[in-house]
Amino acid sequence: MAKGFSLAIYPWVYTAKKTETDKWEEIFTLKPHKTPEEEAAMNDKELDQLLASRNSFSELPLVNYTTQYGMGCFEGMKAYPQKDGSLKIFRPDENAARFARSMKGLGMPPFPEDIFINAGKEVVKRNMEIGFYPKYNPEWEKDNFLFGESVYLRPFSYAEPGIGLGISHEPWVVFVSTPVGAYFKPGSAKARISNSIRAFKGGTGWIKCDSNYVIPILEKKKAEADGFMETIFLDAEEHKYVEEGSSCNIFFLLKNGTLVTPELEDTILPGITRKSLLTLAQDMGIKTEERKISIDEAMADCKECFVTGTAAGLGYLESITNKDKTAVFNNGKMGELSTELLKTLKGIQYGKVEDKYGWMQSV
Repeated sequence: MAKGFSLAIYPWVYTAKKTETDKWEEIFTLKPHKTPEEEAAMNDKELDQLLASRNSFSELPLVNYTTQYGMGCFEGMKAYPQKDGSLKIFRPDENAARFARSMKGLGMPPFPEDIFINAGKEVVKRNMEIGFYPKYNPEWEKDNFLFGESVYLRPFSYAEPGIGLGISHEPWVVFVSTPVGAYFKPGSAKARISNSIRAFKGGTGWIKCDSNYVIPILEKKKAEADGFMETIFLDAEEHKYVEEGSSCNIFFLLKNGTLVTPELEDTILPGITRKSLLTLAQDMGIKTEERKISIDEAMADCKECFVTGTAAGLGYLESITNKDKTAVFNNGKMGELSTELLKTLKGIQYGKVEDKYGWMQSV
């Protein structure tokens, strides 16, 4: 069973290099591998050596603006196994557009969206042809695909050599893929408010860039050590309004039936799952609002709370702790709306629910 994330990179990888002629030179590379069955039978040491060889890119320079200053960005998207044996990618056009915005926001030439989509599909297809992909399992349906497996695609930018303060003009774009299962571990779904700041107005909070994840990672690990699943960040100016979690957007279903999520400003990542769930909720007749919501309002008036993201999908929160106060939602259980949204979203992704939005693209 696939775990949340692993470095078990699939053999086919993709690189594209921006050239002086404003073209992107694309290369698909087949890394060292055996059959999936042979790899499964290898001992840990042998498998680690094989996987390390797939995670090695000799053409990428060690010292550059990405490794030295965090001047890089990335995406996360998934290909989901279908009952008919095929794989479909969830909204790759949205990832392509956001990736282009992120690169442009970091001063890089944006990667063309059509090339992005085609590269993602081709990487999945080539790995599928040699047996590296999860097969649909009807058992996943029993818990609304909460523990369903998929292919995780990680496209990222990587700068040319450089050691001074500079930006990338001729970057690489790399696509790797891995098997992935549930993001959040089963058990506690408690969250707490962080005292640290994730993003400031006028900064890069809206970009899916490498450096944005330093503070969230540190805070999430501290929270996990104290028995919490997630940490939530407030705004930088008043430290009053909820913004997002460590790697996910957040939603509150208020007691009056309104579903609220923080409005998109330049401190909040425009999540694709966030956007999709707003559409699903509206089509269910749920009133939705994108606005500022204070932590005090959320803790006093919320009856269901959940976080969203490509990795997380939809993960409910049983409680939020802020200093010495704790608010528990729906008696610590996943709520009715959260369950229905999860069921619908995952159903669309795995092909059990009709995709009337055209979100799923075949590879």
